[in-house]
Amino acid sequence: MTQRPLPGAGLLLTVTGRCPLHCAHCSTSATMASGEPDAARLRSFVGTFTPAAHPSVLMMTGGEPLLRPELVTELAATARAAGTRTALLTGAFFAGRADRPGHPGQVAAVPERIWRAVTAVDHFSVSVDAYHERETGRAPVFALVRRVLDAGVAASFHLVGSGADDPYLADVTADIRRTFGSRVPMLVNSLRRVGRAASWAAADTASPDPERALPCSMAAWPVVAADGTVVACCNQAVVDRRPAPAHLTLGHIGTDDWESISARAVRSPVLRMIRTVGPAHLRHRYGAADEAAPRPGYCDGCRALAERPEVLAAATAAGAGPVGALLDRYAARGQAEAGAVALVRRHGCAPYADLVALHGAAR
Repeated sequence: MTQRPLPGAGLLLTVTGRCPLHCAHCSTSATMASGEPDAARLRSFVGTFTPAAHPSVLMMTGGEPLLRPELVTELAATARAAGTRTALLTGAFFAGRADRPGHPGQVAAVPERIWRAVTAVDHFSVSVDAYHERETGRAPVFALVRRVLDAGVAASFHLVGSGADDPYLADVTADIRRTFGSRVPMLVNSLRRVGRAASWAAADTASPDPERALPCSMAAWPVVAADGTVVACCNQAVVDRRPAPAHLTLGHIGTDDWESISARAVRSPVLRMIRTVGPAHLRHRYGAADEAAPRPGYCDGCRALAERPEVLAAATAAGAGPVGALLDRYAARGQAEAGAVALVRRHGCAPYADLVALHGAAR
């Protein structure tokens, strides 16, 4: 998390868009019919990591990445050989249900091919929330995490609730602390109106102050989408919709290697300025004023920069060359030095931000 604001420090990789669960809040609306990147192309792309040019962190996600366990195991080994640490986020569909008869609180027998993948990564993270618990029970997931820790693999929980006052979050975080003490950190987020939740979750209507510079750390790590497109932003609307805005598109795993993708992410003048002052400030500073138009949200405004050529041109001029690179490094360093808790306080569920820095996060 401390490296999340650093341009090119990590890569978010969609192993598959498919998932056997049917969680009501799924940000990707994943089903078993969803698309997934070509396995050979993923192997080839991660194979372009070298000791001299590689991300510090490879985060494998989905859909459900453990539907392709052999691929996860292979990608983890390839990345490690180049010096990249690996992490994996799963819904733990294989852990068993809370109402599974006979063995409450025990993990179901994990298929060997999945267990090899779990123990191949440096960090194992599992999603737990009210929606996952309808599909996979809390007790078997806790048992799974205990087994992962016993195997010497660092672990964490990704939690989602309706907001700071959600009683579910109070309950589940307290339960995790009782069960694991400070061994397992937690990344707590608030529900977003995306994916399956788009039709029922509360909309976030807050608009940022356009006069305030508000850097975007979410434009720092490239993201490999299910179709192999590489984008500069993890916002689901960018990852899923095609075509993605040109200023947020970095390439494709079928034609580009890591060094090229990383260079585009780091050197793009527009991305530098998005990371330095944020899209709202760019629109305010360089765009033609339209008092009648409603002020867009932070991410909506960023995607809509594709429709504001005058803003993109000005951002390109401001972010180019050594000055643009210096501004980008300064903004990234400031956010990294502020630490993981400050990052989660801004982007996640603020009252629970301290939980990301529990002892296990240092492993």
